[in-house]
Amino acid sequence: MALGMSEPLILRPSDNVAVLTRRAQLGADPLEVGAPLPTSLSAGHKIARQDIPVGAPIVKFGQFIGKATTNIVAGDHVHTDNCIFDNPEQSYAIVADLKAARAAIPVTEPLTFQGYLRSDGRVGTRNYIALLATVNCSATVIRRAASEIEASGLLDAYPDIDGIVALAHGTGCGMAGSGPGFEILDRVLWGHATHPNVGAAVFVGLGCEVMQIARMQSHFGTGATAHFHGLTIQDSGGTRATIDAIKDHVVSLLPTVNGVSRSAQPMSALRVALQCGGSDGFSGITANPALGVASDLLVGQGGTAILAETPEIYGAEQLLLRRAASGAVAQKLIRQIKWWESYTALNGGSLDNNPSPGNKQGGITTILEKSLGAVAKGGSTPLTAVYDYAERVDAPGLVFMDTPGYDPVSVTGQIAGGAQVVVFTTGRGSAFGSKPAPTIKLATSDRLFGTMPDDMDLNTGDILSQGVAIADKGREIFNLIRATASGQLSKSEALGLGDHEFVPWQIGAVM
Repeated sequence: MALGMSEPLILRPSDNVAVLTRRAQLGADPLEVGAPLPTSLSAGHKIARQDIPVGAPIVKFGQFIGKATTNIVAGDHVHTDNCIFDNPEQSYAIVADLKAARAAIPVTEPLTFQGYLRSDGRVGTRNYIALLATVNCSATVIRRAASEIEASGLLDAYPDIDGIVALAHGTGCGMAGSGPGFEILDRVLWGHATHPNVGAAVFVGLGCEVMQIARMQSHFGTGATAHFHGLTIQDSGGTRATIDAIKDHVVSLLPTVNGVSRSAQPMSALRVALQCGGSDGFSGITANPALGVASDLLVGQGGTAILAETPEIYGAEQLLLRRAASGAVAQKLIRQIKWWESYTALNGGSLDNNPSPGNKQGGITTILEKSLGAVAKGGSTPLTAVYDYAERVDAPGLVFMDTPGYDPVSVTGQIAGGAQVVVFTTGRGSAFGSKPAPTIKLATSDRLFGTMPDDMDLNTGDILSQGVAIADKGREIFNLIRATASGQLSKSEALGLGDHEFVPWQIGAVM
């Protein structure tokens, strides 16, 4: 499908709004309906194709995105002053599109990438040593140790090690010793310690915290702990002594971690996290559907695409449920949606609070509109599994993980689940990066790609400006994923981003 630079853009014949592909000046009449604009409008915003009476649905992508709060005249700007979120009436047709989704799986020649084969059969795209704080009290010592090792030049002699990553966070104590909050942190820490992109891991605690190293190790067993090591500040003799002990231990690990090399591995070994942040009115038109094509190509290789951000599929979940692989898969996603409705209400919020001020400046009006664009990242293949936050992902195909929409928290869960590469679409711009899995960032427009060249890995704006087919752009993204998995640095890696984006989801009382 090629869109080209039509002005304005009509996405579906049933839509009663069109999208501006370029800025419209005061007095312009983009639809030539005799309704000059009373103010200038940025690209990505919506204008009415026809008269829309008060209370009537606003339709974009052929789907309901809100209802009119006033009588809207053809040519009017449609946004927050005349369109409001309304809880969608959903009649889920579970598995109705499963047959078509199975037919959408591409049949392609098996491909390989250059990765690190681990002893458990999983494959890494990077080779890090991870220092993990079990509690905020040990955050400084792991960061200081990592910084001193990196500055010392020790790693220069070990070219197959990508670096030392310090994974610090703000919890680990003052929390319940059981329940969802504890279980989430447990999964996040262990998921990063045993991640295929991690050659060895060192856990560092204070010693008296709730999140005890021994308890976590006992809970998960010892079968996957060959590269697992732990120490505490209290047992090591204080802050400076612990920093030195961490450094000494890392030095002893360097030859072993460096003793692996890349080899040809099947693309079926890849788990790719799908993300969007700083979205705009073009996200669901260019970058997200192109990433959906790349997701389908990955699924066709036997790999896994991990869609997430539950609040950002709200109102569009029916598109996933219609292609769920089973009723059980669908019901788990529905339970997660219902949980979020209750969770936001309990905290005095609404799922429509999700679109940020920047999203709205970029043309997105309601969460329903944002969700329709976000789901496009998942392509067209069956939804094969649904996971809880940070749960280890072991099913191939398109899967979903329950996470918040906040990017650092969401990606932390996906990486804990095993994602070795993250692909992140953005319309407003993002300076996000991640470790130990690299992030690839896709710009939704030529403007963004030109204004943030050091952050954006690939431009999808040429889908509109040059008429590049979405399928062709999707193949370009797929090839970039393959190259990045083989060791090509992403822009965020070149900038050194990712050390501070480790943010486990905190649920429960702080005590």
